[in-house]
Amino acid sequence: MLSTKPFKMNLILFFFIFLMISTGCLKTNNMETSTYTNNNAQVIYNNTQVINKELQDSTLKVEKPLIYNDKGIPVLMYHSINYEKGNELMVPKENFREQMNYLKDNGYTTLTLNELYNFFLNNKPVPEKSVVITFDDGYKDNYTNAYPILKEFNFKAVVFVITNNMNNHKNFITSEQALELDNNGIEIQSHTVNHERLSTLDYNSQLKTLKESKRFLENLLHREVSYIAYPYGAFNNSTIKAAEEAGYKMAFTTAGTWSDKSDGLYTLDRVYISSKFDMNEFHRRLTNRNYKQKN
Repeated sequence: MLSTKPFKMNLILFFFIFLMISTGCLKTNNMETSTYTNNNAQVIYNNTQVINKELQDSTLKVEKPLIYNDKGIPVLMYHSINYEKGNELMVPKENFREQMNYLKDNGYTTLTLNELYNFFLNNKPVPEKSVVITFDDGYKDNYTNAYPILKEFNFKAVVFVITNNMNNHKNFITSEQALELDNNGIEIQSHTVNHERLSTLDYNSQLKTLKESKRFLENLLHREVSYIAYPYGAFNNSTIKAAEEAGYKMAFTTAGTWSDKSDGLYTLDRVYISSKFDMNEFHRRLTNRNYKQKN
């Protein structure tokens, strides 16, 4: 009679091996399931992040409607922020503050000239209520009177300076003041060396004052100076050519109304602001690009 002991031992061994294999497979499957679940969770998390980012971007666009370069931008042109009876170029600082307060209360965004340039040339969108604030000549009261008000409202602005008047005339800003302004959101740009009426000069003389004022400011500010306002708003074809050759990217006149790409980058319009204007006229010029047209 054959012994059943080896058979029982083999059966037990077979059952033990089967149990080990089953347990191992189960463990492997659990690991694969865990990995699959973790991967899915990561995908869900990543997708959620993308959706949240899109929602945030969408919210920003709703809060600040954007415009592209088929629209115009009002570029405000000031001179002195001070008071002198009968001098319409001098806007009293109380009036200036009221105008800046109006911009703030009505949701306007002040642009740098680089932002304006990218708006025109590269179609980079800007907030729908955008404005550029500029001052011509570089009067000392731009520093003493306008600058504190601009800081109060956290506004950007531009001062086009006559470089030969800096440090040489008590009524104009110094190099030190220009540096402080430029380092605090009030960019300094060129208004020629001696406030020459460019259209009366030959080409080489125009090129000389455009280059020299640019070089002086770049040495002072340690950055590129790319923009100029023509004194008296006077220019001719030689002026445009000289401005481009001197390395300027944009130039401004004194002609109304708003600036837009159709003006040409070297003959941009600006909105003149006078001490004679009340708030109704300020509002009209700021909101109606055709303010010069008679009804």
